[in-house]
Amino acid sequence: MVRVKVLLFGALKEAVGRGEDDRQWDEPRTPQSILEEYCQRFETLRNSRPSILIARNREFTTGNELVTDGDEIAFLPPVSGGSSRASLVREKIETHQVFALIKRPEDGAAVVFEGVVRNNTRGRSTLYLEYEAYEAMALQEMERLCERALQQFGVREVRIVHRLGHIAVGETSVLIIVASAHRGAAFDACRWLIDTLKRTVPIWKKEFLEDGAVWADGEPFPAEIARIEGSHTEKPASK
Repeated sequence: MVRVKVLLFGALKEAVGRGEDDRQWDEPRTPQSILEEYCQRFETLRNSRPSILIARNREFTTGNELVTDGDEIAFLPPVSGGSSRASLVREKIETHQVFALIKRPEDGAAVVFEGVVRNNTRGRSTLYLEYEAYEAMALQEMERLCERALQQFGVREVRIVHRLGHIAVGETSVLIIVASAHRGAAFDACRWLIDTLKRTVPIWKKEFLEDGAVWADGEPFPAEIARIEGSHTEKPASK
């Protein structure tokens, strides 16, 4: 007999109608199989399945190991806003966790891009960066990019995660993962996503240097993006 405490948070808690379950099984289970059982019972969880993270005894996990008696299993919705494919976060991006969510047996390729904070900017030492965004619009535009990449390149799945707030040197500021049957499409989609994101999504970077702080010059919005005549953009989208 294996006894497990199952915890649910946020929208998942509302979908199930409670935040805690005490469950038991005659044979060992994996966290993944427990989650699949809940998804079969609750449609809202089933629709959110690609974005649900799993924690076992307060540690993130892919959920493929067997649980033991007394384990605590938590199912977590995306944090800090976002959709199943695009999200803005203020916590450290855990690439391996996002990768575990997206990878499937039918994939022949998974391309991972990480934008990392470097320790210098144009010859000046960098202390840290701060990102800000027009969050509602940024999420909307990031989701549109994901949908366009799926259609334009024929890849199976895409994820974009972007940090906001204070980011230390060496940390990931933006993560893009593309999964596909073929590597060519995955590489092309990933390159297109990061290049287009840098030009069109309203996210701005401020660089804190040893001798002062400055907003990154950035790249101007593309000409095809309509502007009201006479308007002026002080902070072009930039990473």
